[in-house]
Amino acid sequence: MNENVFSSWAAWRRRTASRLVHAGSRWVRRVGAVTRDRPGPYRFGSIGVGTRLAFPQGTVFGEPWIHLGDHCVIGEQVTLTAGMLPGLDLGPDPVLRLGNGVVLGRGSHVIASRTVEFGDDVYCGPYVYVTSDNHSYDDPEQPIGHQWPRSEPVSIGSGSWLGSGAVILPGARLGRNVVVAAGAIVRGEVPDHTVVAGAPARIIRRWAPDEGWQPPLRTPAPKPVPAGMTAEQLRAVAELAPDDEPPRPEQVPGPRVADG
Repeated sequence: MNENVFSSWAAWRRRTASRLVHAGSRWVRRVGAVTRDRPGPYRFGSIGVGTRLAFPQGTVFGEPWIHLGDHCVIGEQVTLTAGMLPGLDLGPDPVLRLGNGVVLGRGSHVIASRTVEFGDDVYCGPYVYVTSDNHSYDDPEQPIGHQWPRSEPVSIGSGSWLGSGAVILPGARLGRNVVVAAGAIVRGEVPDHTVVAGAPARIIRRWAPDEGWQPPLRTPAPKPVPAGMTAEQLRAVAELAPDDEPPRPEQVPGPRVADG
């Protein structure tokens, strides 16, 4: 066989195999996702409309005591557990509850043997760790992993944002619209409308009705997107509108109509 023909045939086979592998991977992710209508092997206490757990899921147990709100987005390899071990009877009340519109980034862990509650529209970056349990080391003679942990409830207020790698420790109580910086370790109470950072986390910025943000924000607020704009219109406006002023109505193109 001609060398060029052989090389072309080999390249075609590699491309075809690659397409098949990727098509199969997309199919598996689609079919393996968990939703209200397709719960897979899990029996959550409740799972809301539009909520989706991406495939593959992380460790999941204690599902009857896990309640997921509407339109939650739960990334790949996210761990959700209620109770210290699988198979425990945790009583009549939910242990882990996600409000509506909660986003848990890839690889995040939420560990709840005491009550852990997320308010509505809490967004978490990848690899966030939220737990109601912490290791104890009171007895110097016993391995730390053998000692009974200390446990306290955790609550995260609606509208909060937890950056990548943030850790929320037992007993933490975050207010509304709290920003937790990437890598921060949070314990105790955090008031509404604050930004915390560091290990342990401390307040680095807060908002007050009479003063606004203190210290003042260093960057201007982003310009709001006009209501009802499509993605295609936004792309067009990005090219038409000057950087220092919002788009005017006459600059917004109408929907594209197919020829003929």
